Amino acid sequence: MGLFAFLSPPDINAGVAEYESTDGAVLLDVRTEEEYREGHIAGSINLPLDKIAAIGNMIKDKSTPLYVHCLSGSRSGRAVSCLKKSGYTNATNIGGISGYRGKVIRS
Repeated sequence: MGLFAFLSPPDINAGVAEYESTDGAVLLDVRTEEEYREGHIAGSINLPLDKIAAIGNMIKDKSTPLYVHCLSGSRSGRAVSCLKKSGYTNATNIGGISGYRGKVIRS
């Protein structure tokens, strides 16, 4: 591991694979509703960063594995910080959909 390896963004492809193999996990997309409609990962739930406080209405169990992504990984990093401050113990920033190599759904 290099000295600056911690600066590397998370690999969304590895994160999605982990999400898919984790029972009860939630894939959370914190981009805007418009960005989500332009293309999203199958099975993801859209909860824009500016509405992240509403997570308690959607996911009551704060130990639920949450795999959080956005476009580049920046907003999802902020979302994970907010989630952890709200008591969610298993939230992970998996980076940005811009690096995703799988199929996206447009709606």
